[in-house]
Amino acid sequence: MSKVSKQKYSLVKLVLISATLAAVGLIGNAANSETQASLSPKGEIKLNPSNVINAVGNDTLIEQEPLHPVIAQNVTSVSQLSDVKPTDWAFTALQSLVERYGCIAGYPDRTFRGKQATSRFEFAAGVNACLDKINEIISAGLADKVSKEDLATLQKLQEEFAAELATLRGRVDALDAKVAKLEAQQFSTTTKLRGEAIFGLAAASDGVTGSNGTLLASGGADRTNTIFSYRVRLNLDTSFTGKDLLRTRLQASNTPNLGDALGVPNASRLSFESGTPNNIFEINRLYYKFPIGDSFTAYIAPIGQTEDIINPLNPLESDSQGTISRFGRFNPAIRIASGGNPAIAGFDWKISDKVSFQAAYSASNAALATGRGGVTGGDTKITAQLVLKPAENLTFGITYANAFTTGGSLGEGLNSSTTPGFSNSEFNSNTIVGSLIWDITKKFTFNLWGSATFIDGKVASVSQLSTTNTSWLASISGKDLFAEGDLAAISFGQPLFTSSASGAVLGVIPNFFSLTSPTTPYQLETFYRIPVTNNISITPGVFFVFNQGSDSRNGTATVGVIRTTFSF
Repeated sequence: MSKVSKQKYSLVKLVLISATLAAVGLIGNAANSETQASLSPKGEIKLNPSNVINAVGNDTLIEQEPLHPVIAQNVTSVSQLSDVKPTDWAFTALQSLVERYGCIAGYPDRTFRGKQATSRFEFAAGVNACLDKINEIISAGLADKVSKEDLATLQKLQEEFAAELATLRGRVDALDAKVAKLEAQQFSTTTKLRGEAIFGLAAASDGVTGSNGTLLASGGADRTNTIFSYRVRLNLDTSFTGKDLLRTRLQASNTPNLGDALGVPNASRLSFESGTPNNIFEINRLYYKFPIGDSFTAYIAPIGQTEDIINPLNPLESDSQGTISRFGRFNPAIRIASGGNPAIAGFDWKISDKVSFQAAYSASNAALATGRGGVTGGDTKITAQLVLKPAENLTFGITYANAFTTGGSLGEGLNSSTTPGFSNSEFNSNTIVGSLIWDITKKFTFNLWGSATFIDGKVASVSQLSTTNTSWLASISGKDLFAEGDLAAISFGQPLFTSSASGAVLGVIPNFFSLTSPTTPYQLETFYRIPVTNNISITPGVFFVFNQGSDSRNGTATVGVIRTTFSF
């Protein structure tokens, strides 16, 4: 280096610095078009092979932002570099290099950033890039355009940085090998595997200590239960166009209905319970969602749920990261006629940035053992929802659901007072829900929904009956309060409650007084999600169900939960 004249060395250094970005592009292309190459804040070249793995299959039960490599832009005129001015001391030298060798490259935003520091590795890469360019010129029979002085200078620089050049070539070769192995062993070019495992420790008690009449079969003894259970989900998410989604979900669980253990079915259920505590993998979801135009998304599912297409309008609805209770997830319009993983078809129409309309038709699973499954044979529901967003921090929703349910049940799996209580009954129900989400600040959110369900049906296909059921839930939550990714919330609400009933049954109580709920049920819940890592969270929480089954004799259920969620 000491033998190189100061003037020519300065000139060549300009070549090398400007060519560094081109070398980055060359290295990235030599490895693989999906391999990311970029410059660190210290000016060092960073080739990140892990980005290849991320690009092929990183799940999130969350969509990722695309990776943006820094690609060098070759220039044919120095005027294309916006931060190089004719008054700059190096302008003439840069202009000469562009015209003679075409060895200058800029950033994607057409800047040169000539004041940026360079490392020895970048310098070596620039030497190599310029030599390649000169070789092209010589191979084209234009050797007379390359001065002997420049060739001599570059040769000396090449010798000086031989070790760095060898290291760079070794890195590229190793990266090539890793990419080739990844391509050979990858599961699919269109499918990503996204997984989630929940370990749940829960302890529950109904608080009954004395006689409570004849409502409980055990005569009023306090019933407690402590369980340690799990739920595992594997989502195979496939996209054929980059905008559509075919989801196949496998699920296994042994988390039971805690309400059964406490003697009041459906009153104190956990959010992450599967309903099938059999330790056997089953297909829990199978749906295809695809866009039609820029503002319309269609949804079709032989095995699905209403919430896949109808927005629950509840920031705490996640059963793995949000609420710990089943009641805290969805309003009755989504819950009713949702048992047995029904078949669903629907759409989401984004009318504008502030207005969207969603609709869905669901029908009970065709394989139901009752023989009442299928598109029209069993439980069916039509749901429509209008979502309004008048401001960035404010969202309103109006939801309507018309459902037909069989077997004396609304099929919602919540408080037992939600049905008139006749096992041979079939019902038509109409549900109206109003929802609100208010982001008070960037950290705190208030959300609320209230519903009314009007039920009409027959008992044993003979006598008419009508009931009115109400429900509501209010929550306030805070995120990133003590650590990035944490979530704290408190909720209070009323599970479905039969407020009135009317009708006549021959030989039975004429005014249907027995069908109304004698005591209003309430539920109070609080939890705090603790982020352990990006893929692990622990959520301790507790919820209380007052007047289970709408009868004070059932006591107050207390359920404590520690939920650990692993996402991968």
